[in-house]
Amino acid sequence: VEYMNYLTQMAPYMLPFLKNRALTVIRYPHGAGDERFYQKNCPDYAPQYVLTVKEEDINYIVCNNLPTLLWLGNQLAFEFHIPYRTSDTRYPSEIVMDLDPPSRNEFHLSVEAALMIKEICDKLNLVTFIKTSGNKGMQIYIPLPKDQVTFDESRLFTEFLAHYLIEREPQWFTIERLKKNRGNKCYIDYIQHAEGKTIIAPYSVRGNEDALVAAPLYWREVTQSLKPDMFPLTTIHDRVKEIGDPFEDFFTIKQKQPILPVLQALKETSL
Repeated sequence: VEYMNYLTQMAPYMLPFLKNRALTVIRYPHGAGDERFYQKNCPDYAPQYVLTVKEEDINYIVCNNLPTLLWLGNQLAFEFHIPYRTSDTRYPSEIVMDLDPPSRNEFHLSVEAALMIKEICDKLNLVTFIKTSGNKGMQIYIPLPKDQVTFDESRLFTEFLAHYLIEREPQWFTIERLKKNRGNKCYIDYIQHAEGKTIIAPYSVRGNEDALVAAPLYWREVTQSLKPDMFPLTTIHDRVKEIGDPFEDFFTIKQKQPILPVLQALKETSL
């Protein structure tokens, strides 16, 4: 019941990010913290109002309306993972940098990484948004103008950011793919930003036992006192009512984002 209430209250904030995106959900048939399975294909028994999109032989659910969101909630789909592009475009809708510390104890490293990335993006006049992952790290979003930036071009930028962090603080950050070789460093995942990959959607609940939410933040909240477990499902609706939605301007920023000159400069330096 609590989860269905959450989805009903938060639908206006969640649905814009789910709209026209091929959805992968993680379902927890016995509740959070228990066994789980991924679902990509839309089941035959889905109601008629559930829209789908076909991509690479998979008939994905597209969650464009409240009835679909609540139907998924009834199926105990807790986690909503979305691709970086909408199904009506070829190119990414946003760049997302995943900052992944080894555990919640090292969350402060993702705070450091986020603030450094914000500092560079501010200098480049790029507008950035940030959210917790709902688990142990954070994710930075850079909305992109529609169909202007390819995945390869966005990779140039994420790679540039990752290497910049490692040059500045090699003892804190790593781009090592293998977990066992990362030590206690925060993994800066720029490879994750690619065609076919997905990321947890803003305001999605995670299936961990404390039912944490991938919570959008204001940059002023990103300090060393921030903790990943500060945003359980039960607090989010009140939070948004009190302080507003930190991602409110996300879609109006897209067309104004001055990223093309930045990419042009990066291409010239990488030649």
